[in-house]
Amino acid sequence: MKSERKGLKRLRSLNVTLWKYFCFFALFIILLIGVICYVIVQNSFLSFMQEKIRTVGVTVSDRLDDAKNLSPAVAYLAMDEFIERESFENNVNIAVLTPDGDIVLPIEQRLSDSEREYWSGVQDIVGERLSDSETSVTIFAEGNMYTYAATTDFAATPSGNNFVVVRYSVDIANDAMSNVQRYMIVVGIFAILIAFLIAYTMSQKVSDPLKSLTATANKMAKGDYNVNFASAEYQEIAQLSDALNYACSEIKKTDGFQKELLANVSHDLRTPLTMIKAYASMIKEISGDNPEKRNQHLQVIIDEADRLAGLVNDVLNMSKISSDINQINKKVFNLTEFLYGIMKKFEYLRDMQGYTFMIDIDPDLYTCADEEKIGQVLYNLISNAVNYTGEDKKVFVSLKYDPARGRIKFKVRDTGKGISKEDLPAIWDRYYRVKENHARPVKGTGLGLAIVKTILEKHAFDFGADSELGKGSEFWVDFPEVSPELPEEGPEQADENKDAKKNG
Repeated sequence: MKSERKGLKRLRSLNVTLWKYFCFFALFIILLIGVICYVIVQNSFLSFMQEKIRTVGVTVSDRLDDAKNLSPAVAYLAMDEFIERESFENNVNIAVLTPDGDIVLPIEQRLSDSEREYWSGVQDIVGERLSDSETSVTIFAEGNMYTYAATTDFAATPSGNNFVVVRYSVDIANDAMSNVQRYMIVVGIFAILIAFLIAYTMSQKVSDPLKSLTATANKMAKGDYNVNFASAEYQEIAQLSDALNYACSEIKKTDGFQKELLANVSHDLRTPLTMIKAYASMIKEISGDNPEKRNQHLQVIIDEADRLAGLVNDVLNMSKISSDINQINKKVFNLTEFLYGIMKKFEYLRDMQGYTFMIDIDPDLYTCADEEKIGQVLYNLISNAVNYTGEDKKVFVSLKYDPARGRIKFKVRDTGKGISKEDLPAIWDRYYRVKENHARPVKGTGLGLAIVKTILEKHAFDFGADSELGKGSEFWVDFPEVSPELPEEGPEQADENKDAKKNG
């Protein structure tokens, strides 16, 4: 097997494949969620910053409007203190600038040189943005700064209104986003490691039962039919285990039947061949000139040759039928006359061995089937009854029409020892023969009923057997009843035409 695989493409491990795909899927999901979360957090943070400086800017503008009602000295001190508090609490920079770049608030005395430099030139940018805006308020990003700007008449001069400016550094947001990103990377790594572990566990749970089934199957392939395919927690693998256990039991049963067949065939071949050789020698050396003894010896040779021919025909018929070499060729024929023709083949048993055939056959019953194969069915069932009937050597054969069902039932019954309920289902298996001691030697290979089963299943006819220990066995077959005028056709079309005639 391994050498045959060398010419094929390299096979992949199910365990590795499941683990790989699960890991790729988990990694893709984690990365996708990480990117989505990062984008959402970043956009949310930017929106939060814009809303924050807008809120601070509006608050400062409103307080400036309120401060106009105060004296200039009080107003300057109150707004200076307010702007300082708002800047500290919201981590923003707030100022009131003139169009010329002078700082109105915070009070210049508490500004450092760096703060003066920070606000230098801002009024030009603010003035340009406000001039492009349709309103007196604007929010814009400039470099690493988000800026809120609005005009105010607080401490206005004849040259124009002043500007309220609120600025928020993006560097703070970037630091926060960097922290979030680091946390997400750490969480993502842990999530990937956990996903890999889960993927490995899941792949092992799926592949281990399959490995066990493979190991058990290899044992079965080497001839160990006592193996048991262990089930699993997954439905599909459990179904596969059940199917393999059933296949193993059937193979074991068939193997036993075949071994028994070899023993039967070797015995059945050896005995008639020995008899044929012995009686041929007797004719040559003893009875050649005695017509009466010669005929008796020749009859023994003929009977043994027929026995050999029947053995070979059974094996060949079973092989042909099972492999569909022979197709079903259905046609309408007189089943009554056909059965009488089959019964004639058993007349020599009545004349020479004292068998009695009790016949109850309705006249002119027609059916649609493969005539040749149905002949095999009827012959095998009657021959089986002959082999297993009791000491009275009686066989009951009937063919009766059931008008209520529109069916023809064939029955053949023997008076033998019968079949136990445990053995009854197995009688249709190949090579099976009931292991009972009979007063007369039982001829056959154990293939007769298997041939019957195969043919009738191909016809889709109902059939069965009823038996009770000590009361013999009865085999039956249901045939469809058709009109003799019907053309050669399948049973479905025959039934349709028949129903059409009844509904007329």
